[in-house]
Amino acid sequence: MKNYLKYILALVLLAGIAGIQPAVAAGGQEAEEELNVKELILDHLADSYEWHMASFGDFHLSIPLPVIVKGETSGWHIFMSSKFHHGHDSYNGFYLAPEGGYKGKIVEKNAAGEEVRPLDISLTKNATALIISSILLLLIVMSVANWYKKQAKSGEHKAPKGFVAFMEMFIMSVQDDIIKPCVGKNYRKFSPYLLTVFFFIFFNNILGLIPIFPGGANVTGNIAVTLVLALFTFFIVNIFGSREYWREIFWPDVPTWLKVPIPIMPAIELVGVFTKPFALMIRLFANILAGHSIVLGLTCLIFVTANLGTVVNSSMTVVSVLLTIFISFVEILVAYIQAYVFTMLSAVFIGLAQVEPHKH
Repeated sequence: MKNYLKYILALVLLAGIAGIQPAVAAGGQEAEEELNVKELILDHLADSYEWHMASFGDFHLSIPLPVIVKGETSGWHIFMSSKFHHGHDSYNGFYLAPEGGYKGKIVEKNAAGEEVRPLDISLTKNATALIISSILLLLIVMSVANWYKKQAKSGEHKAPKGFVAFMEMFIMSVQDDIIKPCVGKNYRKFSPYLLTVFFFIFFNNILGLIPIFPGGANVTGNIAVTLVLALFTFFIVNIFGSREYWREIFWPDVPTWLKVPIPIMPAIELVGVFTKPFALMIRLFANILAGHSIVLGLTCLIFVTANLGTVVNSSMTVVSVLLTIFISFVEILVAYIQAYVFTMLSAVFIGLAQVEPHKH
């Protein structure tokens, strides 16, 4: 009986897809012929001045965000992005550039009639998602910290349960498996930063996989965010680096002819100081961006094959849905792996900067 139910459900699913696809192909044939997959994916991954939720025909459900700009002659302006009507209208001389190098950005016309960018400090989708995720992460971490604070005040030493126990396991695994082995004896000094980086990246990666508000933003797939994270690691490594660390950069333990008169090895070591944070920035940015791009590309298969007939389109729809679900589960694993790798490499770089003088 169970097998019959499976077959019936499968037939109903295929019939439903077959019945829906001709209507889609017939109603949107002209639009689908002009579908630019590359442009569609880039538009979805790019930042925006509104939080788009869903579209129903010509109706777009979105959350407008505050726009804060300063024009060349008109001064400061503060208004909601709904004034642009999804990029179709202008407001106070400002509008969203439809194409060109400033595509999707707020621009205005200067005295010469040229399209220029005003001073723009608007609260965009990624900036809003960054604030929301930071607040949620603080609430989670502080709730766990308050539980331990109450235990210390009462003098009780109960084993944590539920969510607190899960977070303790998570925190201790990062502390014991990443921070301690990689940093060394000074691990306590750098644990707050490394734990913050891990949970910040992991939490934003997970939120980026959720298609509904407050998820769906491409925060860790934005190179500006990964640049700031990499710069934090860069400054911590070099500010707290030991004297021996700097000696090994400018006067490494190699034959003298590699150091003077031409400082070959010091130059290589100095370049390495900057390539380490650069690798951190690109690795996180590229992996998260690639994951979102693959999911969007697989979804586009449904519309790309809409004009190839009902059978082909229905088959590719099933394949697209199954592959998208599979990649989404892989992305959950990648969300953890990328947070793990960024934290581990940061801990390794910090640990290498804590090198002590060699004893002969």
